[in-house]
Amino acid sequence: MSRPSASRTTRPAAVLGIEGGATRTRAVWLGPEGRVLAELTLGGLNLRLVSGDELEALLRSVAAQGPAPAAVGVGVAGARSAQDRHRIAAVVGRVWAGKPAWVGDDLETALAAAPLGWQGPEVLVLSGTGSCCFGRDEANGRTVKVGGWGQVLGDRGSGYAIGLAALRETLRRRDRTGRWPTLGARLLCGLAMNDPEEWIDWSLRAAKAEIAALAAEVFRAAREGDALARAVIGEAMDELSADALACAHRLAGAQRPVRFVLAGGCLLADPGPGEALARRLRAGRPGSRVVRLETEGAVGAARLAWRLLDPARSRADTPEGGLGSAGGGLPEWLPKPTGLSPTEQRHPASMELDRMPLREAIRLMIAEEEAVVVALESQVPAIEKAIRLAARALREGGRLFYVGAGTSGRLGVLDASECPPTFRAPPDQVQGIIAGGRRALWSAVEGAEDDWAAGMNAVRHRGVRRGDVVLGIAASGRTPFVWGAIEAAREAGATTMLLSFNPRMAFRPGHRPDVWICPETGPEILTGSTRLKAGTATKLVLNMISTLAMVRLGKVAGNLMIDLDPGNRKLRDRAVRIVRELTGAKEEEAVAALEQAGWVVRRALEALGWRRGRRR
Repeated sequence: MSRPSASRTTRPAAVLGIEGGATRTRAVWLGPEGRVLAELTLGGLNLRLVSGDELEALLRSVAAQGPAPAAVGVGVAGARSAQDRHRIAAVVGRVWAGKPAWVGDDLETALAAAPLGWQGPEVLVLSGTGSCCFGRDEANGRTVKVGGWGQVLGDRGSGYAIGLAALRETLRRRDRTGRWPTLGARLLCGLAMNDPEEWIDWSLRAAKAEIAALAAEVFRAAREGDALARAVIGEAMDELSADALACAHRLAGAQRPVRFVLAGGCLLADPGPGEALARRLRAGRPGSRVVRLETEGAVGAARLAWRLLDPARSRADTPEGGLGSAGGGLPEWLPKPTGLSPTEQRHPASMELDRMPLREAIRLMIAEEEAVVVALESQVPAIEKAIRLAARALREGGRLFYVGAGTSGRLGVLDASECPPTFRAPPDQVQGIIAGGRRALWSAVEGAEDDWAAGMNAVRHRGVRRGDVVLGIAASGRTPFVWGAIEAAREAGATTMLLSFNPRMAFRPGHRPDVWICPETGPEILTGSTRLKAGTATKLVLNMISTLAMVRLGKVAGNLMIDLDPGNRKLRDRAVRIVRELTGAKEEEAVAALEQAGWVVRRALEALGWRRGRRR
């Protein structure tokens, strides 16, 4: 770790800029004239790997080694979501209490570090180990991101892509010509290997950075005239320039001048790739400017902090999303609380649960679960409306989406996953969306339920449209992720519903869901643990909606599942019983009909002469 380079007693007023990366964290104090007063280097800041305490310890270490700043800017690699920014902003607020703060990601700080004087839209073109293009139009605050999907799905034109392409092309050249190219020898030397056969096992275990490091060998070979190396770089720059030009077009249309800012080791450490990319960008978008990013991102973070104090000194207004709360806070359409949710209140009968005799505690929990059924009785009209709307949507080609966080989200995913085997429903007809994504099915994802923007994005990315139904599940009724999903669904023209257990909230005008199911199940035996009564009620309501909607679609005869998908022995036995019950066939006849029908129960029934409504 390097120490700050200036005395604490002689510095003028300063702002602090911090950029956290995977391998190191840089802190820079800037004076009023933009001069670096002090700088500091600490360990890496991987937002996915550090706990809240570790993040706070790192930032307090920065605070202890420099002057108290007038404002703070923090850019962290990977801080893409409102959830990430909120998490960082909360820590920044504790460390530098009362100070204006900007929080964002390293793409925004890199653009802020670009040479001053440009007034129009600009695109950061980053190629290091990975790659990404990030555009921002300061005139309207609009941003566009292209790439950044990681080495399996993206990283076009990156060091990783160049290294991998070099390995593949040398092997392809050997396979097709029988000759070992000079580039292959360079790669073997760089890896301290003797034979390309060694690449097979190594490539299966190699880290992304190890493969990306081979780009340096490719660059050296290209400088010495190696045609294969030049071809590899050319193809990589074709890919990267296509992404950069697409980013510019999405950001500023076809006519407006754009400045491209080149960043990352592949474009700055060696002149060849950067010059090749610049030629392509100028040819693809005449009139564009191309500059190199010579200033580190921590300085960009400090510049963004200065803008909080004096916006007039900046090229334009500070980027959104990082001001103060680092995520814009809660949206105005979130319901307003009118009192403490019953699910958060203490239950008078369980105040001494920790000392209660076990049998008495069991009976208390059973009694409370029985109260759930009573609470649901008052919601029959709302549940009926939800079922009718869901059935109509499914009949007309729409889909049903459950959206929730934690237990609510898991129950939604569970109910959705049961529809294909039970009713032979297409896998996308009933879908579950859980805050935090797939990992949240078995592990808590910190802050996921607070990210309303992620809820909106989830619904948009699933392609929710007019004719679909989105049912938000939130015990408190105010989960931001769920409401982000509901709001995005409303904007898309879908039918919106809310299942909650808190009547103490007021909907904003124009934002009340089409259906609100709100059983008053009261306080939980274990205060706030909504996996208990609220969870039971949720499971019952979802059972009713999916089951009775499918009944109305004709997937049930009497109480038998005639669209059952018998994917195992138990279900095949059930299918045989269903066919026998509805047709009177003998067991061997039912089995034969099912086998002939590919174990499609309805088809087997029809082959045996069954028609709906006909009694055997």
